Amino acid sequence: MSSLDGKVAIVTGAGAGLGRAEALELARNGADVVVNDVSETAHEVVAEIERIGTKAAAVVGDVSSREIADEMVETAVSRFGGLHVLVNNAGLLRDRMLFKMSDAEWDEVLAVHLRGHFLLSRNATAHWRAQHKETGATYGSIINTASEAFLLGSAGQPNYAAAKGGIAALTVSTARAAARMGVRANAICPRARTGMTAETFGEAPTGGVDPLSVEHVAPLVAYLAAPGAQAISGQIFVVHSGVVALLAPPTVEQRFETAGPLWTQQELEEGLGGYFADRDPDRTFAATDVLSIP
Repeated sequence: MSSLDGKVAIVTGAGAGLGRAEALELARNGADVVVNDVSETAHEVVAEIERIGTKAAAVVGDVSSREIADEMVETAVSRFGGLHVLVNNAGLLRDRMLFKMSDAEWDEVLAVHLRGHFLLSRNATAHWRAQHKETGATYGSIINTASEAFLLGSAGQPNYAAAKGGIAALTVSTARAAARMGVRANAICPRARTGMTAETFGEAPTGGVDPLSVEHVAPLVAYLAAPGAQAISGQIFVVHSGVVALLAPPTVEQRFETAGPLWTQQELEEGLGGYFADRDPDRTFAATDVLSIP
């Protein structure tokens, strides 16, 4: 049930780091892979996959480009006969405090992360919908890449946190919309040491297995792609250091009701204001509990 023999996958941002590890892991489990990256290193990963024994093709370009997104799906179908797995991984950082952030820094991060996820997910689900209408059956698994940044509301990453929060919502929406076709969508929040996170996590320790190695993340991606995970959809996972943590949806902490037809300012001050009077002001919607995952 974990075999991906006969399956075709697309992995974005797969020229290095986490995307490369995911593409190689999918290939080790039998998948043919379309490798995307903005760098020509995508061709090097193709060669690595071919040495494993499955087929691969490179599509070099920006995932926020409609033309590149179209080319990836077209390559999967025309070169390898179909599409079964989509791993949306490509990303970049333009960290800055909100009050110092430029329009370009906001737009670029939202384009690569959120628009990139949208374009590929739209194209893949449209392909699967057409296939399902024609044959009554299809196979599709989308693995998106969110981040704990959206759970924590990282102060120096308003663009990145917003994009990753959007990806989490897109994942759940995709899972609900595509369920009737037998298509699944899940998201991972990986802690992994890559070129993109070098300033955050620093250098890898010497000796032993790096607890933030991308090799801790890639097996989960391959598992979620495979038939054995058929019952798993619409979920968000934090993954690192040999740990996979399933996140629960937000809960309602407290309910407030007006005694009359409409709220009055006095009621709000007594009810809502009174509730917050003795409450820890640092307790916000931020899911800081994820930091306690060992």
